[in-house]
Amino acid sequence: MSETKSELPRIAASSYLNSVPLIWSFQRGTKRQDVQLITDAAPAVCADMLARGEVEAALVPVIEYQRVPELVIVPGVCVGSRAGVRSVVLVLREGLDDLMEVRRVALDSSSRTSVALVQIIFREFLGFEPEWTIVAPDVAAMLAASDAALVIGDPSMTFPRNNVVVYDLAQLWREHTGLGFVFAMWMARAGDTGQISMVDFVGARDEGLQHAEAIAEHYENVVGFSRYEIQSYLRENINYELDDEMLEGLDLFYRLAHKHGLIPEVQPLRFVAAYAQRKG
Repeated sequence: MSETKSELPRIAASSYLNSVPLIWSFQRGTKRQDVQLITDAAPAVCADMLARGEVEAALVPVIEYQRVPELVIVPGVCVGSRAGVRSVVLVLREGLDDLMEVRRVALDSSSRTSVALVQIIFREFLGFEPEWTIVAPDVAAMLAASDAALVIGDPSMTFPRNNVVVYDLAQLWREHTGLGFVFAMWMARAGDTGQISMVDFVGARDEGLQHAEAIAEHYENVVGFSRYEIQSYLRENINYELDDEMLEGLDLFYRLAHKHGLIPEVQPLRFVAAYAQRKG
């Protein structure tokens, strides 16, 4: 691209470890001159920035596709999991062993898709609904006032696990549906995709995954995990390909979200024209 920095498309993504392979190329790799990257916002805030037109594309919680009007999806790329994700968990307070004992759940205010997912798990799979409260993500404070706490992102992998039971929500979804789960996707506003259709999000993902060792080295002291743990998490727990199985899981999630009143209707998936995927 030959644009000046101010003319480049603006894209937003959280700085959670699970999103790093999707943005590494834009930060430090071969595509760092292709976009203006904003990384200091939580996933929910990225969705709001896109809805307000402050960015041309954002890595957005998937539930927002059904809530924000006129969005389109970048094909082929996602943040999801085919089994255990590790970074989206429900933590039961000390003394509780089973989800059926839960009566009050504190929900992480930085999450939207995971909030809908945990509500579906209780309503659809467990057959009852606890009381919900949305609070800032602080596990100790959440468990002091509730039976369970939904925590996402890096904080969900670093809190002390002494005397608590931890449920992985992607694993629970897999056990009940046999499908993978999509947490976030790159999205843009329909009618405003000219620049975004030329950004190679698939190539950026591939370059990021090729640099998993460099990512692990860079983030080792940031998140408090060993390099091996970071590489294992990125390569084994997180899935970055929006393939047919993941789309099937996404479709079921949307249908259940509608069934339980979490979205007004199920909009069909619409994709950004995939010019960048046809390069080379």
